[in-house]
Amino acid sequence: MRIAAAPISWGVCEVPGWGHQLSAGRVLAEMAELGLTATELGPEGFLPADQDLLGRHGLRPVGGFVPVVLHDPGHDPLPGLRATWSGFEEGTVVVLAAATGQDGYDTRPELDETGWRTLLGNLDRIAAEAARAGRVVTLHPHVGTMVESRQEVDRVLEGSSVALCLDTGHLLIGGTDPLDVVDRAPGRIAHVHLKDVDAALAARVRSGELSYTQAVRAGIYRRLGLGDVDVKGIVAGLTAAGYTGWYVMEQDVILDAEPPAGAGPADDVRASVAFLRGLA
Repeated sequence: MRIAAAPISWGVCEVPGWGHQLSAGRVLAEMAELGLTATELGPEGFLPADQDLLGRHGLRPVGGFVPVVLHDPGHDPLPGLRATWSGFEEGTVVVLAAATGQDGYDTRPELDETGWRTLLGNLDRIAAEAARAGRVVTLHPHVGTMVESRQEVDRVLEGSSVALCLDTGHLLIGGTDPLDVVDRAPGRIAHVHLKDVDAALAARVRSGELSYTQAVRAGIYRRLGLGDVDVKGIVAGLTAAGYTGWYVMEQDVILDAEPPAGAGPADDVRASVAFLRGLA
């Protein structure tokens, strides 16, 4: 298995006000201490532009999360995306999210038919342009974006050719069984975010009883193997289908303060690494 980390597991997030933000130096050092050799890039501005901080910690980039508005007929996302992926190292997967245009993931507007036609058309345009540029682009169904629910995931699968980032947590919270996606459309999966989830808290998010941010604070994301996602079955299904991409471990957290040295999110990541290596 090709196992990678992600800064969100240390509470580093692009959402304004998303808790205490740890420094890149600390996060990357702890990744390296855990024996990890690859990571996603984190939000814009997390890594210093003028330093090879990843290389100094023995890490390589495998993906970059890029929220972008895809549904607005008056907005062309391609120029901005070209500039973004041109700054990524070769082999770094572009992980798109269909952003609402608002900050955060607690509310989202309804998408009308014009918006859907625009979104699906943009996905095909982006996929074609990325292929010509030798880039891998995926769409990440994500809570609080324009592609969240099972119906919306199915509409993307049926109405576009874009590859998917299979985020097991966001799919489950949005009402999609991630193992079902593996079974139905394994050839569309080009990148994987492995999360485990408390299904009871996920149901409260879907019902509107909890906002997404409240659920993260309440611990909706669990160490791999301790939640209600069939991580073992998903890995087995992807392996049987010939998947050779990255498994990016993610356990989104919100920190209130700087954890003591040697403690904090690294403990959860260490346990998830051990779980995954046990599967391998």
